[in-house]
Amino acid sequence: MTYFLEEGLLNKNNLTVIILAAGKGTRMQSDLPKVLHTINNKPMLQAVIDTSLTLAPKKILIVVGYKKELVIEKIKRNNIITYVNQKEQKGTGDAIKQCLKEIEPKENVLILSGDVPLISSSTLGNFIHEYKKNKSNASLISTNLSDPSGYGRIIRTNKINLLKIVEHKDANKKELDITEINSGIYLIKSQIIIDKIPLIKSNNAQGEYYLTDIFNFINVEETNIYNTNNHLEISGINTLEQLEALEKEHNE
Repeated sequence: MTYFLEEGLLNKNNLTVIILAAGKGTRMQSDLPKVLHTINNKPMLQAVIDTSLTLAPKKILIVVGYKKELVIEKIKRNNIITYVNQKEQKGTGDAIKQCLKEIEPKENVLILSGDVPLISSSTLGNFIHEYKKNKSNASLISTNLSDPSGYGRIIRTNKINLLKIVEHKDANKKELDITEINSGIYLIKSQIIIDKIPLIKSNNAQGEYYLTDIFNFINVEETNIYNTNNHLEISGINTLEQLEALEKEHNE
């Protein structure tokens, strides 16, 4: 029995985990899919899967795209994993849209990124606890960075509720000064995903369907932000240099 079931944080029958792993990772300057690059001798995606399994989810949906056959081949088989193909990388919102047929009502959906390999069971456990305590319908993990360049900025209404998330390329000067950033880790009621994902549009600087726009269709009182001071856990990997530096800092 996992720590999370012992603590009663979530019933394993109502948790689905989605891991986003479709991108090529052009900035890695490698033909290998980004999520297959290793950290601590393990593919990044496998590290995220292993952490997800500690939550005893009902199912894990892995969104694949670039060289999907290679990704599937390299990841350990598990009977609760289902692969979902995103034919075109049109954004995180589009990736979740491909999962709709696999998502059932009355579930909680935890969304993780295959290139954020150091997220820990304990942080996810605390995140889930806050989500339940606040009776939230949608929540995310944030952190504060001295240099938030490239990350979506968190716009709050108060201490716990989220007004919106503004992507870096769409932010104005005032918003760019905000140091609290979105980790890309979410916990959302499945019915909200089913109802609201189709409403997301691609009228933004990148012409993509942002998953973050789902919060535009959720009452702020139903949201929650879990802020962590462990920036390593929520660090995303975009280059080989970032991967090397993150692994070194993690092991120091």
